Amino acid sequence: MKRWMVYTVLFIVLLALVACSSEESKESKSDNGEENPTLSGNEHEGNTKDQVVPLSITLKNNKGEKIGTADFEQQFEGVKITVKASNLTPGEHGFHIHEKGACKEPDFKSAGGHFNPTDASHGTDHDKGPHAGDLPNLNVNDDGMVQEEVLAEKVTLKSGEANSLINEQGTALVIHEGEDDKTSQPSGDAGKRVSCGVISEQQ
Repeated sequence: MKRWMVYTVLFIVLLALVACSSEESKESKSDNGEENPTLSGNEHEGNTKDQVVPLSITLKNNKGEKIGTADFEQQFEGVKITVKASNLTPGEHGFHIHEKGACKEPDFKSAGGHFNPTDASHGTDHDKGPHAGDLPNLNVNDDGMVQEEVLAEKVTLKSGEANSLINEQGTALVIHEGEDDKTSQPSGDAGKRVSCGVISEQQ
């Protein structure tokens, strides 16, 4: 009788150990991302709602000549944009995401206004702003070159979101000839559009 009780207790202990081991295995897989991957911001296979890949676009001037590139990478806080361009005039330049994915020379008006899905006012210094597409001014060096990295906190590369840069109408990245004063409507009094690039997965 005693031996039977010992075997029963041992059997129950063995079952408990097996259950614990199984649970730890599941948790381990979840932690390392093999079974339950979460959005890391830059390790995905496509621009679905929860999967995002980096994008790279070409920037052209008013004559249709390539003057640089812009790389887009999803982060937890927004979209990191890295701009590398040349043949620009030295100084501050307004820099925005526009609402249409079209860059028709020479004036780039085909890109429409600033990307503004929330119907806000323009400018980071405006009490009802900014537009989702408002970005910090670019500071072009004396040699006409610029290489800067900015974070667009109000947009995403995830398709299907209201603030996604990847949509049916498309979006564009535009550099202006002058400085954005961050308050004037509708575009910061930044002057003519001197460079444009279509933001698209097809680049």
